[in-house]
Amino acid sequence: MDFHAPLELARLERRYKRFLADVTLADGRALTAHCANPGAMIGLAEPGMQVGLLPAKNPKSKLSHSWELCHADGDWVGINTGRPNRLVEEALQADIIPELSGYSLHRREVKYGENSRIDLLLEEPEQPACYVEIKNVHLMRKPGLAEFPDSVTARGARHLDELTAMVGLGHRAVMLFVVQRNDCKSLTLASDLDPNYARAFDRACTAGVEILCYTCSVSTTDITIDRRLPLEWQNAEKDEKR
Repeated sequence: MDFHAPLELARLERRYKRFLADVTLADGRALTAHCANPGAMIGLAEPGMQVGLLPAKNPKSKLSHSWELCHADGDWVGINTGRPNRLVEEALQADIIPELSGYSLHRREVKYGENSRIDLLLEEPEQPACYVEIKNVHLMRKPGLAEFPDSVTARGARHLDELTAMVGLGHRAVMLFVVQRNDCKSLTLASDLDPNYARAFDRACTAGVEILCYTCSVSTTDITIDRRLPLEWQNAEKDEKR
């Protein structure tokens, strides 16, 4: 995924109301940028950090820039939680995620379960449908170890239960974590931040929900799905055997 325009580098002054960030551009101009991230952004929203801003496509937009990248731990990190769905779609077109290949129909935001929409529904005649839920990951508290979630996510736990129900109905269900970092070698759950999500994750794994994790190549010009990461969790061994 190429950015539609060159990123502008700036210094972060503060993030507030979750979706707003005050920054100072290299030329000294101050502006407020949109922060497309509802999470805690632990370690990624400290005043003084260097950030990458993307100019809005529409010149009439209320905010002229969106916050896309943060320079943390010596490298760039993608913080826009809206990017992973598109990244996965592009990766499927390029056949970069072999575990999800072999489906001729890809549909987005399809209603399913009690009151949810699946990020991606993969279909192929004469085989079970594949329900794919995509989650953005950018938390890293130990070198090389990505973690999810970075805050309590009741919605995320519900999605796991919805995927579990799809397996019970005879479908295939996949939880796909997309790590928008260059510096991670594996993924685990931040169970101390959201124990309920970890319990829902265990239920899903036991029921047969598949777990995939892919890291990204992140730069100031583009972001692309890179390679699969192993899962460091008590159910990881069971999942690898499925």
